Amino acid sequence: MIARGPAPPAPDRPRPGTLRAPDRNPALELVRVTEVAALAAARWIGQGDEQGGNDAAVAAVRKLVRSVSMRGVVVIGEDEGGSP
Repeated sequence: MIARGPAPPAPDRPRPGTLRAPDRNPALELVRVTEVAALAAARWIGQGDEQGGNDAAVAAVRKLVRSVSMRGVVVIGEDEGGSP
């Protein structure tokens, strides 16, 4: 039988005096949202249906952005007024 020391602390309870890395990186989660939108729209390339690609991208963003832990307002769309 192998003698073992005390059990390490549970993953959700770091040792006193130590720093713990965050579980999630919100910036990377938003990058993944952008990625899933691009992948959803890519399926529509060459189909002659721009609105179909846009709708697929928006649906993918709406689905995945719910999983991002944040407070804020997400605006999906294009500025069709143009910049001066």
